[in-house]
Amino acid sequence: MKRGEVTKGSAWALVTGAGSGIGRCFALRLARLGYRLVLVGNDLRKLECVRAELRALDAAEVRIISCDLARAEAAQELYDRLRAAGIAVDVLINNAGIFSFRDIIRTPAERIERVIMLHCLTATQLCRLVAREMAARNGFAAEPGPESDADPAMRTTPEGDAPTTTGDAPETCSAPATGAASAATNSATGSAPAASAAAGSAPTTTGTAPATSPAPRRRFHILNMASYSLWMPFPGLTLYSASKAYLKCFSVAFAKEVREAGIRVTAVCPAGVATDLYGLTPRWQRIGLRMGVLISADCCARRGLWALWHGQRCTVPDWWNRLWIPLCKLLPMCLIRPIRRFTMKFQK
Repeated sequence: MKRGEVTKGSAWALVTGAGSGIGRCFALRLARLGYRLVLVGNDLRKLECVRAELRALDAAEVRIISCDLARAEAAQELYDRLRAAGIAVDVLINNAGIFSFRDIIRTPAERIERVIMLHCLTATQLCRLVAREMAARNGFAAEPGPESDADPAMRTTPEGDAPTTTGDAPETCSAPATGAASAATNSATGSAPAASAAAGSAPTTTGTAPATSPAPRRRFHILNMASYSLWMPFPGLTLYSASKAYLKCFSVAFAKEVREAGIRVTAVCPAGVATDLYGLTPRWQRIGLRMGVLISADCCARRGLWALWHGQRCTVPDWWNRLWIPLCKLLPMCLIRPIRRFTMKFQK
């Protein structure tokens, strides 16, 4: 089997921002590797189109969830929806993003909040929620914190259980009622002393218990889409580059925290990619591809997954872009000023 490939239908992959661009390409490649897919985005029509493409490829199973991820409660709502459907994620792709090219003092407060919510808060919370469940499935139980969702986050769905829904109807992010789950948790907790007492009264046996081999550990993966712009804190890119710098630093440190639990985390930092994210017309995207200034969305997805399967913590697609990183850091203001004057008309 190829690296990253699984038995068809034996594992789930979740891709955010899957309606177009790099997210769509991630979904297509993961489907070819045998994964069942959960596609998340805020444009239901685009998600339906991608699902139709995946079904044409004979994908194992495809669910779509329409959700605005640029909200404080979005990660928890999405995770609750996955648990209600009995889905345990094996590969998480945090790809959703918002591009912003505008001076901070001219940027609406709402846009600042949404960019930070999406790139920083939602990505971090999704990593936390999904990775806790991944670690529990490998026998690494995290210490529960004071949050109310600590115990539910550690309850896992047995592998191989069939989801309870058909996947034909799109779902929306809305927090399910938690009263029943809380009651079940309290009931299970209350019965622990009785179970202990029953265990204490059980007759003792002599002899050596048969040796059992430890269950094989699964390998889980999380990919966070950062950006090459984190090395380009230039005027107009202040908000975007700073939020992507956080995501890259978070991913590298988080990868070290969860490695022993069998989880690999990778930050992908592409330079220009021929997608609609930057507002480029298809004509300018083709010109950028021919000039080598842009790479295709599929090329970015392919190289990102290669780095993920090989356990790299951070990767920059295309070796020549790595050569420019020191120059970006040392670019003097005498060069930045004329560039700024030229690009001011493109700020929006």
